[in-house]
Amino acid sequence: MAVPSVISAPVPAVEVGRAAAPLAEPVPVEAIVEARGVDKRYDTGEVEVQALRGVSFTVGRGEMVAIMGPSGSGKTTLLNCLSGLDRIDGGEVFIEGVSLGSMSDTERTDYRARRMGFVFQFYNLMPVLNAVENVELPLLVARVPAKEARRRALAALEMVGLAERAAHVPDELSGGQRQRATIARALVNDPAIVWADEPTGDLDSENAQDVVALMRRLNRERGLTFLIVTHDIGVGRATDRIVRMVDGQIVDEECLEVRQ
Repeated sequence: MAVPSVISAPVPAVEVGRAAAPLAEPVPVEAIVEARGVDKRYDTGEVEVQALRGVSFTVGRGEMVAIMGPSGSGKTTLLNCLSGLDRIDGGEVFIEGVSLGSMSDTERTDYRARRMGFVFQFYNLMPVLNAVENVELPLLVARVPAKEARRRALAALEMVGLAERAAHVPDELSGGQRQRATIARALVNDPAIVWADEPTGDLDSENAQDVVALMRRLNRERGLTFLIVTHDIGVGRATDRIVRMVDGQIVDEECLEVRQ
């Protein structure tokens, strides 16, 4: 097993004109996600598209990171490759210090079910199931006993402020409530990381702000790691770090606050 990398939290700058206090040592943060020279190509039969070009970067445990860039820049492709949904054509991806490339298809699927949560733009909720049934579904698929799955699903709905809507089907929920149910489903297996692909893309501005605030609260209070693909600069500004992509490459990173 590879040894997890560590990244250092940024050290605050000293105000000009004021005596400099001794700088604290950077606090090491365990890398939960690490990409090393990742390449991804798509062959349409007529043309080969280089979707990712030698992408390398790290996400620390408990960090909330936004991936931003224009359409076609490779944001969603990067998320899919880092989470093991897509295979890569070069480089390596490590999650919690373990190389995804060393896992079989079955092992990757099992790892995603146990250690990852996913939030999508269009919710992907089963229309015939109510909120608690949608949230507990991944646990039942993983053969968690029904009583335990229901307990954990209700707790997840409580966590996102949706307990009173547990018996309602998706058509009876607002867009913001549906996304809260999706976030509860992503959290129900106590994941190491939550991947969110345009989580506010189908929401109005008020519901979008509520969902971002919820993710931020869960990050700060529970130490959850979020990697968020977004076009919305408001979402990006709510995170610890914005990673910007153009043409399949990372071109800029911006740290937005000093992590405690």
